[in-house]
Amino acid sequence: MPARATKKSEATARSTAAGPHRGGRPRAATAASRIYSDLRTELVSLQRRPGEVVSEAQIALSYGVSRTPVREAILKLSDEGLLEIFPQSGIFVSRIPLAALPEAIIIRKALESTTAQMAAERATASQILNLHSILERQREANAAKDRDAFHRADEKFHATVAEVAGYPGIWTLIQQVKVHVDRYRRLTLPQQGRIPRVIVEHEAILDAIEAHDPVAARSAMEFHLERLLADISATQCINPEFFDEKG
Repeated sequence: MPARATKKSEATARSTAAGPHRGGRPRAATAASRIYSDLRTELVSLQRRPGEVVSEAQIALSYGVSRTPVREAILKLSDEGLLEIFPQSGIFVSRIPLAALPEAIIIRKALESTTAQMAAERATASQILNLHSILERQREANAAKDRDAFHRADEKFHATVAEVAGYPGIWTLIQQVKVHVDRYRRLTLPQQGRIPRVIVEHEAILDAIEAHDPVAARSAMEFHLERLLADISATQCINPEFFDEKG
């Protein structure tokens, strides 16, 4: 066999052994990213409840992969505080750390009150229409009693306010800070009257942005997020098993 053909065959073998690439990334890395993303969504949405056992073997089986990419995803989620790993006992969904909530909410309020203020200064007519469309999605989700759809539209509303302000990166930063707040917020949605109140508060924010009133927009956003602080105690009383009072 010619030398050139031999080298080509060896290269093909190495590529096959490493697994197919997508965008230059090995298959194992792609699998780990996908598992991380799916698990994170399940944890933040409380599909996996605080205190629940997580089986590395079951996840690997369900994705048809080895334990290596699963372990990589689990370690990353552990670093974020969403999973707890106990070598002798197993892997568990972490409980929501009560002590961390006020600080995260205060950081979020400081950042988002600024984006609301700037959005009121800069919003164009088409951007305002887009915000109205997102708010209508929240009303529809409420009417359909679809909490997941409501939460997605809620996230979109806040992200879009940051985009209108001209600083979408602020929302990216907020997402890193508010992971436990999101889990806590999921517990507040079933509370009587909570979702309609959120819609009314979003309407106030949007009205101020549409009126190009920066002071009112900032105040409306601050009021909206302060309610999260006020609801912590009541939410803990309803689901005490989901919270870590020491954390």
